[in-house]
Amino acid sequence: MGIVATIMNTKTGQPLQKMTFGRMPKPWASFNLASGELVTAERVSVGKPAPGKFSVPVEIWVSPKD
Repeated sequence: MGIVATIMNTKTGQPLQKMTFGRMPKPWASFNLASGELVTAERVSVGKPAPGKFSVPVEIWVSPKD
């Protein structure tokens, strides 16, 4: 089972897309967005699971060159 993370834009605070990773990404990890742009993770935020749930929300903050 992989980690499903929401990719967030640091400039606007809006979500860009969702991605699945095989393991928890490091804050310096580089990957390609759906648009093909190569970005580097600036911050990885791990939230608390909702009551009665096991899945934890993960957000990866990046700065695309829009």
